[in-house]
Amino acid sequence: MHSKEQISHDEYQKTADWLMSQTKHRPQVAIICGSGLGMLADTIKCQDSFAYSDIPGFPQSTVQGHAGRLVFGELKGKSCVCMQGRFHMYEGHSLLKTTFPVRVFKLMGVETLIVTNAAGALADGLQPGDIMIIKDHINFPGLAGLNPLCGPNDEKFGPRFPAMSGCYDKGLRCMAMEITKQMGVASLVQEGVYAMVGGPNFETIAEAKLLHRLGVDAVGMSTAPEVVVATHCGLRVFGLSLITNKAVKSYDVSDRVNHEGVLDVGRLHSQTVQQLVTELISRMEINNNENTNNAS
Repeated sequence: MHSKEQISHDEYQKTADWLMSQTKHRPQVAIICGSGLGMLADTIKCQDSFAYSDIPGFPQSTVQGHAGRLVFGELKGKSCVCMQGRFHMYEGHSLLKTTFPVRVFKLMGVETLIVTNAAGALADGLQPGDIMIIKDHINFPGLAGLNPLCGPNDEKFGPRFPAMSGCYDKGLRCMAMEITKQMGVASLVQEGVYAMVGGPNFETIAEAKLLHRLGVDAVGMSTAPEVVVATHCGLRVFGLSLITNKAVKSYDVSDRVNHEGVLDVGRLHSQTVQQLVTELISRMEINNNENTNNAS
């Protein structure tokens, strides 16, 4: 399943240049919104927004709960860009296309990537509505050779063999935990390990039990490829999962997961995620290199 598709540095640059010609904003922070969490973009001020279909080189989002818009603007005095909807391997996109926006953001001067997702709980202590701050991930497609860094390496972005230990920034994780205490929601928040599986089907009971035994706290179908590419090109990363369901780990339980239920929980608890991400951005220290083209 290795794709022979390659995307040249010039193609990433073409998209970055087009976006920079269409908006005055020079984002320092990029946010990728997971299922049902796209309302975060609505809090951005002085917006310029673009449908993915209008952006050169961008794939299209086909999943319910993903609006398919790129929104630029100001959030707590920081210049941001927000993806209302991400791309997934299970939609038929290559991993190069799935992660295409991350390298474009790098070329636009973004320094920090925030990734959010909806995930199923495997840890017994996580319940729907809880937030899991991601401290590490297990990239199952990547372990099987489905990695967005496969193929020729572009040294302009990063090294051939990037280290992934510490890819989720410890300073941002600690800051987020402190913010949740001040918000009064610390009891709903914990750190944990996220696992990406290919999807689009939800896990079998046997698969959920296996993941739990391997030390996985929450499971989903995204995030890891974007984090791999962001780490490769030197972006600081913060990730969180909104727990939208309990993965079924027992044959005695008749519950079944469905996407509509995932979206419902996302809508119910999206405001807490918005407050946490907004406050985190407000406290970030960011180099004010607005016109720096970091990877050209």
